[in-house]
Amino acid sequence: MTPQAHINDDHHRLSARHLYWMGWRIARIAEFLDLPRATIDSWKKRDAWDDATPTERVEGALEARLVQLIWKDQKEGKDFKEIDLLGRQIERLARVHKYQGSGKESDLNPNIERRNEGPKKKPTRNDVGDEGVIQIVEAFEASLFDYQRGWYRAGQHERIRNLLKSRQIGATWYFAREAIADAMETGKNKIFMSASKAQAHIFRHYIVQFVKEVTGVELKGDPIILANGAELHFLGTNAKTAQGYHGDTYLDEYFWIHGFETFRKVTSGMAMHKKWKQTYFSTPSSVAHEAYPFWTGDRFNKRQKKADRVKIDVGHAALKDGARGPDGQWRQIVTIEDAIAGGCDLFDIDQLRLEYSDDEFANLLMCEFVDDTQSAFPLGMMQRCMVDSWDAWRDLKPFAPRPYGEHPVWVGYDPAGDGEDGDGAGLVVVAPPKTLESKHRILERHRIKGRDYEAQAEFIHSVTRRYNVTFIGIDTSGLGEAVAQLVAKFFPTVTRYRYTPEMKSRLVMQAQQIINKGRLEFDAGWVDLAQSFMAIRRELTASGRQMTYTAGRNNQTGHADLAWATMHALHNEPLDGPADYGTGRSLMEMYG
Repeated sequence: MTPQAHINDDHHRLSARHLYWMGWRIARIAEFLDLPRATIDSWKKRDAWDDATPTERVEGALEARLVQLIWKDQKEGKDFKEIDLLGRQIERLARVHKYQGSGKESDLNPNIERRNEGPKKKPTRNDVGDEGVIQIVEAFEASLFDYQRGWYRAGQHERIRNLLKSRQIGATWYFAREAIADAMETGKNKIFMSASKAQAHIFRHYIVQFVKEVTGVELKGDPIILANGAELHFLGTNAKTAQGYHGDTYLDEYFWIHGFETFRKVTSGMAMHKKWKQTYFSTPSSVAHEAYPFWTGDRFNKRQKKADRVKIDVGHAALKDGARGPDGQWRQIVTIEDAIAGGCDLFDIDQLRLEYSDDEFANLLMCEFVDDTQSAFPLGMMQRCMVDSWDAWRDLKPFAPRPYGEHPVWVGYDPAGDGEDGDGAGLVVVAPPKTLESKHRILERHRIKGRDYEAQAEFIHSVTRRYNVTFIGIDTSGLGEAVAQLVAKFFPTVTRYRYTPEMKSRLVMQAQQIINKGRLEFDAGWVDLAQSFMAIRRELTASGRQMTYTAGRNNQTGHADLAWATMHALHNEPLDGPADYGTGRSLMEMYG
């Protein structure tokens, strides 16, 4: 018999045995393998197939599959994952064999022996055990879309990852899972930074939720310190003084951070050692933002001699699949179309094109930067309002049943439209100034999609149960009047805004005045609120006779809903400045 014939014979013999253990009859096996029935029957008797224990049958199947995968020339990520899984099953079966020989339960579970050794100890905090680490890594790897796998691969060998990405494609969610899986395996520290601590704690929420879902263990602490010593820090603007931390760093929505260069220096300082990695990711804002030269490579080139300067292509075509530039950064652009092509099935892109104007779609979903020179509220203006609310607002308890106690608040509401563009509704809760020197603060903002006018009114009612609401202002265009009528049943003094070019101009000009005087604040992590204001532009009416302010398509207030809602609330302040604390005075009275 030739060596090849011998190999084939062994292969058929193993295949026949596994098919028999799967319940196939001898005749069907012989027919399937195109071999004489007598040969199959001879193998069965000689190898005592019927005498094999269940454990031996499982071991045989594991062995065959493992050998098949090992011999595969071009392995994919799922193949390596399955090899690792099969290897762990073989280890478990080895413990079963040991238990069968000794009868000691500790041979099945080594943790039993460790628990019985020495004095009783309290469980280590944030300890998921060896099995928990395996489960977390497996659950992380199994949950990824293709474009997220690209981020994972880049994270294995790139020191700096820099991503420009569409909204809502799961970047924060992904990097939270990547970080905890790696921290569990390697013990490396992770540092999450954003413009505000509230925004940075979204990472913490995702991490705690993920680990509890997979292992049942709820991670505790801030910072979270794992059983292996890895520390997970969640920082806002106080990152500027966090010089003592070190680890892998993640900087979220960096194109919206005021004073980006300060943040970047702190980030790079924390990850100065070669073993640490840096990750930057954001939706685009304005080309005037301080981070733009960092993205384009202009910042790198300014430090080089003229002869050493390089051209870095940051166009979508060059960065669609990710590329490392001569400045050492690995960059990638992931648009909503790229995410869909990469397996993300969470979007109806045709519906989104109806809901957003061309400019908004390009900026929010196609990763194009905004030219805010024509905006009524350019980025530079809005950055004056952005603060780390958890540090700056000590009188607000965001998670309490009454977050602001009995202090008065004003509610602004821009209702969902009833047209084909399907724009959503926006609601803000504004705390008016307590003194002449204090500021308006936006305590909450909500975008509401797909609700009828009754549901919209009920949402407003729910806000009045949590806050001492002294003013509600609603745009009564479209469904707005129906919403206002229902709101009037529980809040009779609701103020209605009927939009005209003059009314829009007054709303915008008053908001501009308040912002320019530094009298409005909101959490720096609320990128959507800043984008909403930036979308408003000054334009001619259809008649060409008047100027008005618009955002979105067809001269609708559209997707600047949060901005218009804010302006409704702010409009309760008299033109000459704050009235008595929390009362205000509607300018509707002044203009009839």
